[in-house]
Formats: sequence, structure tokens, C-alpha cells
Amino acid sequence: MSACFLHHPLRCRPRPQLSAGYLIFSLLISSVLIARPAVLDPCSPSASCGQGLYCGNCPALGKNQPVCTRGQATVPTSIIGGLPFNKYTWLVTHNSFSIVDSPPLPGVQRLTFYNQEDSVTNQLLNGVRGLMLDMYEFNGDIWLCHSFRGQCYNFTAFQPAINTLKEVEAFLSQNPSEIITIIIEDYVHTPKGLSNLFARAGLDKYWFPVSKMPRKGDDWPTVNEMVQQNLRLLVFTSVASKEAEEGVAYQWKYMVENECKRFKFID
Repeated sequence: MSACFLHHPLRCRPRPQLSAGYLIFSLLISSVLIARPAVLDPCSPSASCGQGLYCGNCPALGKNQPVCTRGQATVPTSIIGGLPFNKYTWLVTHNSFSIVDSPPLPGVQRLTFYNQEDSVTNQLLNGVRGLMLDMYEFNGDIWLCHSFRGQCYNFTAFQPAINTLKEVEAFLSQNPSEIITIIIEDYVHTPKGLSNLFARAGLDKYWFPVSKMPRKGDDWPTVNEMVQQNLRLLVFTSVASKEAEEGVAYQWKYMVENECKRFKFID
């Protein structure tokens, strides 16, 4: 069948050569897309991965050569909107601040485990909607540390927590329909230390208050309601007393954790 190019509402003329070329081009593109490696398939710069994937190493899986990895998650509200917040599954990164390329303190070699390759900003841009942060008192401030025994050392320290929180504030201000959850492993002992920290980072205006959190397993507000009220930041602490002391929700009153001993990647 010849192609029909409409230059005027009442005039149409055949262009068979362009039609054939267009169809062949479409078929070639389709065949290339089908042939591209899928998630966890071996890859190389000469054989790029499929759409939404990138070629990289994944040491945690024991892979000795580059494999195709999904670089960007699908935000669930883009599939269906308007549900209660707790009816969605949100992507959360563990030790979100423990980033491979983070520079150590001057003159100190960091000795710790790393969990992430992307900056916190890039994690958020790639679909992460929850951050797990370990907060300690260190150098007269609140720092993010991947440490032990409740104490931050110069060789386990990453950076002042306010730096990461300012990244979160920038993301929320630039993306007015997004909601972020922060889960804190809390070693901060200064009274009002956490609430003052979030206020200094400019995040108090987004803070979802404990008084509005559901009790006894009730549904949360819908994501639309949270966005309309600009209550788009949920903060949880591992210290129960801070809910009454400074209005930071105690995580185990509002969430449960599944123990996962084995996992399987499903594309």
C-alpha cells in the first residue's frame, strides 16, 4: 500500500518509495530492540542494553562481567493515582548516604561498607522515594555515618546530615507532586536535635505531622490529599521516645519489616 501524505485537507498523493523505506526502517528498529540484552544479561559497550537499562557491574550479585541493570524505577503513582499512601509499594535505598565515590575526611582513609553508587539526588531522580539514613553526633553536628556501637568515627563518617537533607529539599521543591520518606537509624542524643536539623534544612514546611498519622492499621490519606496539603515528607526514627519529645514518628508504630533471606530478581 502506498503512503498518503496529507498536505491539504482535500489533496493526497501517493509516495510509494517513502512508504517502503519507512516500513523497512520501522522493522529494523523493532528487530534491534528485541535483540537487546535484558536485565542481568551480559553486556558490553558494543551491545547496549534495552530501554531503561544500562550496562554496569553489580558486585553484590557476584557478577564478574558487566550486566544489564535497571537504572530507573517506575514510580507507582504514574501507573495509578489517587490511592491511600499505604496502598503503594515505594522503592527505598538502604544506607542511602553510603556512596562509593564520597570523599573521606581530609587525611583519613574510610573503613566501612558501601551500599550505593548514585548520589542521593540521582537516587531520587531515578525513582527512589525512601531514604534510610544513619544519623550520629559527630564534630559538634549531626553526621551521616556507617558505623558501629552507636558512635561515629572519622573513618566511618560521610558528611553532615544537613547536606543530604538539602538535596531532599531541592528535590521536593522542584517536584511538587512527589512524596519522600526518611527512615532514621537514630544515634542523636541532643534534645530537639532532629527537629532542629530538619528545620535548618528547610524541610519543616513539608513535614507530615504525627497527629495526622493513622492509628490501628487505618489507611493513610491519599497521595492526592498529601500533595494538596503539601505534607510530602514522612520522617521516622528508631527511638520511640522522640515521638512524644519532638514529634518524630517512631517507625515500629507505623510499619512492619519482612525478613528476606533469599531473593530472586524478576524483570
